[in-house]
Amino acid sequence: MIRTLAAAALLISTSLPVSAFETRAQAAYVIDHTTGTVLLNKNADEPLPPASMSKLMTLYMAFEAIERGQLSMTDELVVSAHANSFGGSTLFLKQGERVSVEDLIRGVIVLSGNDACVVIGEALSPDGTEHGFARLMTRRAQEMGMTNSTFANASGWPAAGHRMSMRDLGLLAQRLITDYPEYYPMFSETEFLFDATESSNRYNRNPLLTLDIGADGLKTGHTQEAGYGLTGSAKQGNRRVVFVLSGLDTAAARAQESEAIVNWAFRQFAERTLVTEGERIATARVWEGAEPEVGLVPQADISVLLPVLAGNNVAAEVVYTGPIQAPITAGTPLAELVIQPDGLPEQRFPLIAEADVAHGGFLAKISTAALSLLEQLNEGPAPEGGA
Repeated sequence: MIRTLAAAALLISTSLPVSAFETRAQAAYVIDHTTGTVLLNKNADEPLPPASMSKLMTLYMAFEAIERGQLSMTDELVVSAHANSFGGSTLFLKQGERVSVEDLIRGVIVLSGNDACVVIGEALSPDGTEHGFARLMTRRAQEMGMTNSTFANASGWPAAGHRMSMRDLGLLAQRLITDYPEYYPMFSETEFLFDATESSNRYNRNPLLTLDIGADGLKTGHTQEAGYGLTGSAKQGNRRVVFVLSGLDTAAARAQESEAIVNWAFRQFAERTLVTEGERIATARVWEGAEPEVGLVPQADISVLLPVLAGNNVAAEVVYTGPIQAPITAGTPLAELVIQPDGLPEQRFPLIAEADVAHGGFLAKISTAALSLLEQLNEGPAPEGGA
């Protein structure tokens, strides 16, 4: 493995280490959705009771079902006795009533309706039961990479074994934003009056939606066991931040902590383009090539998230296994640019061959062999003794 330092413009780090946000939440996860940079991780992989935040999984599966034609927004689903039995946040659905999928989805997103969740779950369940849907949720979550999530029901009602990690909820939030942009605007709706005769539950509980900070989703949660939580997202300019909090003591603490985290994420970090597409960063040695080296360039602009107090430069290195055997085709991935800003996770970006390098033929073999011999002589004899 050859480890080659990147170009001079990226060599000297003048960045200041970023201070982690001191959250009161039991567990938290904050990610810059635009760059994929994790900004905060506090017990983020611990499976915890997610309360109503797990309704996001029911919604994701409903959107999938609509996409594949299994459901449509205009379909009307019947309310079962089981769905009618739920308390807590509800749409006050009545047994035997038929409700459109669109109203049910809005009822879950805006009003956190437990009964609406169950109606959707039973309709999509392989065996027509909520438990069957929960098993399907767990299997789909595993397929999506949510390895710390297991579901016992569709709504997040307290139940043994119903668990999600904050990282899994963050991943799920990102998938909802990315995979279903046509439905995502519903998460920013502040009010949904399903039944004028039952108007006590009509407002979205997300405390950030009425603030001018770019918040546009996604789901609150609260049970005695889970405390107060929020899976949220906010967009300012070209940046979007996704965050998950759980285990706060009060609704007021949830509101204060969520607003503070959004402000911190946008004010303390900024996206910077370090290298542009096609800009040569370094060169790699070529074995038996018509040219002794090949340029290494990014296949797209390389932008990273840095603390706002950081300097213009950041420590980086290019890593590749070489020398690289000719012939080489332009655009072939050959190396990685490794960047690790102080206080933030390491980031890796692929580098590709800048140009074609043909095989050099007999003369190149002689030259390469001579160079290899010279390097061995310069290294000197191996030390005596053995390992």
